[in-house]
Parts: sequence; C-alpha cells; structure tokens
Amino acid sequence: DDEWQEAKANPTANGGKLRVDYALSREATNKKGGKMYIQDKVEEYADEVFNKLDSGAHIYFCGLKGMMPGIQDMLKEVCSSKGIDYDE
Repeated sequence: DDEWQEAKANPTANGGKLRVDYALSREATNKKGGKMYIQDKVEEYADEVFNKLDSGAHIYFCGLKGMMPGIQDMLKEVCSSKGIDYDE
C-alpha cells in the first residue's frame, strides 16, 4: 500500500506515468454485455498492460480478495494466448 500511495502522490516520478482506470460493475458493461469487472479492463488493454509489465511496471488491484480468482484466471488466459508461462 505504501508503494501505491507514493505512486499516486507523484505519478511522474522516475520518468513513469500513472494510469488509473475503473471497472464499476454497477455502472458499466463489458464487451459481452455483462457487468464490467477489473479483469475485463485488464483483458481489454492486455497488450499495453503486458508490454508495461515486461518493462518493469507494477499493477495494483484494489478491492475484495474474493476478486483475485477471476483476475488470476484472466491473466492465465492472456498469458496462454501470448505464449507466456503464467506460473514462471
């Protein structure tokens, strides 16, 4: 949490850029017409997200820990489609 607070306070530190995106399940729909969850947003921007992660970026998920299985499943699927070993 300290690292996230620091990133929010100084979004351009070390030449970096901070991008914040929201997935509000009660207010938005995903491309399949269902509720918009964070895994839908990450999947939507998968190329950009994975390029940034490959370059040393961090990703933060805020919310209930019960969300993580869905997020992990999506990350595994995206990794598989990109030929990346998720468990590595």
